[in-house]
Amino acid sequence: MELKGKVALITGAASGIGESTALLFAKEGAKVFLTDINEKDGKALVEKIEASGGEAAFLKADTSQPEDSEKSVAEAIKKFGKLDIAVNNAGIGGPQKPVGEYEIDAWDKVISINLSGVFYGMRYQIPAMLKNGSGSIINVASILGSVGFANSAAYVAAKHGVVGLTKSAALEYSAKGIRVNSVGPAFIKTPLLKGLDEELLSQLVNVHPIGRLGGADEVAQLFVWLASERASFATGAYYPIDGGYLAQ
Repeated sequence: MELKGKVALITGAASGIGESTALLFAKEGAKVFLTDINEKDGKALVEKIEASGGEAAFLKADTSQPEDSEKSVAEAIKKFGKLDIAVNNAGIGGPQKPVGEYEIDAWDKVISINLSGVFYGMRYQIPAMLKNGSGSIINVASILGSVGFANSAAYVAAKHGVVGLTKSAALEYSAKGIRVNSVGPAFIKTPLLKGLDEELLSQLVNVHPIGRLGGADEVAQLFVWLASERASFATGAYYPIDGGYLAQ
């Protein structure tokens, strides 16, 4: 029960890494407040957590809308009394096109969810945590927050931005008790990869020295550590979990 007594807000919680994180956090004793645009799966996840003896609540929210981030924090506090942990996980992949052909609307959408959404989240999470005098924020970047990837300019740019935003926030708030870190998963078996054909998926497996894609539950284990007191000296850092991808 590593997170017993803690309240965690998780965005993009209805599937993939967010879902695995919600389940593991609840198993470790946290009360979890979940947000996603997918209301059906989000509510089903709450029922699953409650059936296992955990405490959870769900709010339909779009991280690209700052008012939704403000409401998410307010409702989490209204439901559970405080906010100790935030996992800014919601994200989309965007289209696969070179920079010279990338649609402006698609660029704006990816940036608004994957980068601005993280800022909007922290904008309201941090004041709530300052009232406690402590907190842990985990921003989900990517290995592509460290390196490039052809035909994914918006995603790469957004994830690089998340890493930089995390470092700035850590410098501003670590002395006030709020630790802020980013995590860089490699390609993980989640719905985000559903649009890729089998040939590309096979290629992705081959670029991971470990010889496979990662599991969402493996990423969630790292999140538990960052959210816990075991990571009390960890802030302002970027933690790849990538099967060796960045070692090449």
